Amino acid sequence: MELSAIYNNWLNLGRAITLVENNYEEGRALLNALPFNTTTPVVGITGPPGAGKSSLVNALITYLLKQNLKIGVIAVDPTSPFNYGSLLGDRVRMAEHFNNENVYIRSLATRGSLGGLSAKIYEITDVMRHAGFDVIFIETVGVGQSEVEIAGLADTTAVVLVPEAGDEVQTLKSGLMEIADIFVVNKSDREGADIFIRNLNALVHQKPASNWSIPVLKTVATAQQGIEELWMAIENHNKLKENKEHRQLLLLEKAVQLIQNEKMKSINKLTLKTNLNKASEMAGFNLYQFIKSYLD
Repeated sequence: MELSAIYNNWLNLGRAITLVENNYEEGRALLNALPFNTTTPVVGITGPPGAGKSSLVNALITYLLKQNLKIGVIAVDPTSPFNYGSLLGDRVRMAEHFNNENVYIRSLATRGSLGGLSAKIYEITDVMRHAGFDVIFIETVGVGQSEVEIAGLADTTAVVLVPEAGDEVQTLKSGLMEIADIFVVNKSDREGADIFIRNLNALVHQKPASNWSIPVLKTVATAQQGIEELWMAIENHNKLKENKEHRQLLLLEKAVQLIQNEKMKSINKLTLKTNLNKASEMAGFNLYQFIKSYLD
């Protein structure tokens, strides 16, 4: 597929993503032809299950369509670790936007990736960055603190929480706290929201000083409350992406992940599982010796 073809319509974009996701030769050729693009902002929406991430993305889409913007969404669904089939796939909250010509929504399975992202997320994001969107949202699966991978991909990372997470706020220091550019307390009409927000602000103030002060914002996504303020915060943070050091760190993390994925592409998990099951039943089995056979 020629590079210009992905601009024509969403059908061609979907085909290009499929070629890349499944590592076809045509997909690899497409990636090699992509010019370097850092102008289209990528916004990561992450946080624990039940925080209302899909509702928040849906509310952002509704708001941005009124600004005549074109929006791309990558929604990463969890995959069963047992049969590698998708466990979720419900983009129900975004259903109203499926037929809008200015919105493109693509669901991806994690396919065994442990960090909350799909193994091909970097490449697919690059393809979408060349498809004429004004902004790309990546909604992660909500697997908790292992979701730090999003920080190496997104220009801006919004961590979505709910007031009920108040008892767990201290644990954020070692996980999501470290990757948040913006904190969003969704469903903030619930009891305890104001206390939770004060506690989050206290944690934010403990972080080392920088040129960005992390905001803690209140939203009620289903009622479209706080969405304009959230978008303004995203835009303000995105203006900082000219920061050379930040850009280089993102690029380094992306390069590391791509190299790791390339090194691992010859490992088929189903085949590995079969071989591991057989080996583990043999006398004298040693996991480290088994792994060494794959490293030699």
